[in-house]
Amino acid sequence: MIPFSVLDLAPVPEGATPADALANSADLARHAEGWGYNRFWLAEHHNMTGIASAATAVVIGHVAAATRTIRVGSGGVMLPNHAPLIIAEQFGTLATLFPGRIDLGLGRAPGTDQLTARALRRGLSQADTFPDDVVELYGFLQPAEEGQPVRAVPGAGTKVPLWMLGSSLYGAQLAAHLGLPYAFASHFAPDALEEALHLYRTHFRPGLGGIEKPYFMLAVNVFAADTDEEAVHLRTSQQQAFINLRSGRPGPLPRPVARIEDVADPRWIARVNETQRVSAVGSVATVTDQLAALIDRYRPDEVILTGQIHDHAARLHSFDLAAQAMRVVAGQRTRPTA
Repeated sequence: MIPFSVLDLAPVPEGATPADALANSADLARHAEGWGYNRFWLAEHHNMTGIASAATAVVIGHVAAATRTIRVGSGGVMLPNHAPLIIAEQFGTLATLFPGRIDLGLGRAPGTDQLTARALRRGLSQADTFPDDVVELYGFLQPAEEGQPVRAVPGAGTKVPLWMLGSSLYGAQLAAHLGLPYAFASHFAPDALEEALHLYRTHFRPGLGGIEKPYFMLAVNVFAADTDEEAVHLRTSQQQAFINLRSGRPGPLPRPVARIEDVADPRWIARVNETQRVSAVGSVATVTDQLAALIDRYRPDEVILTGQIHDHAARLHSFDLAAQAMRVVAGQRTRPTA
């Protein structure tokens, strides 16, 4: 069965607080563990009132402490915002507290606007050293060598698995070159998906990741409900949030509306639908068909599902139905064809 996972942004819904969002993320992770999800990843974003996962390593610890077996990690940490030693210490500590359960997905984007990026990094030149920073971080997580002057404590010897994240050809090239598993941000930036996937698979060579062949994770938006109509309704929260962000008005996750056409310009609706076209929206039967089509097209080794839904109970139900759909897809793919 193809593994399936959760990508969470710890969304802060309108009318709620970051404390509510963090409690909801832990609750979703507990349920996801019971529904058979493989990983629960959180993403680093800054200066966004609708996202509570800025201190990503702290939130990972919060979620890992609330669960028992599911892998927990970053999807991802934006490495240019940090010194590699700091990330090695943070994730080495997490791996020490939760052995065998921590993943470290790495991205190159700042995860915010340029003004906030400067506040984080005191300059933007660090982005140019990203490949070297990844290698340096990897080294800090390996067993320390005799006489090594700088060590990650905790961190050295934990061998936290590294993942490369990306939404362009750059990440695919680097993942292939370094031999890392690769997760593509197809849930919001699918334009380069097919080219990046081809590049990664054809140029992959074993390396830092400890894997012998390419391992690709496909990110998919999922909005599942008891009916197609209700799923479309739930999706309007994320559509509004995307439009608000891209038009310079970010804020908490909006409540859903009866018709997205009543609150947004048709040009923005077309843009968000195109950008988020790697999605499965509908009843469990509809979502099953849509997920099966995406899996047949891109042949991922793993699928990571995301969906920003205003009502927490509805979000739980959506991920429950999505897990049911993935199990049906697995049964369809393994069924004899004679």
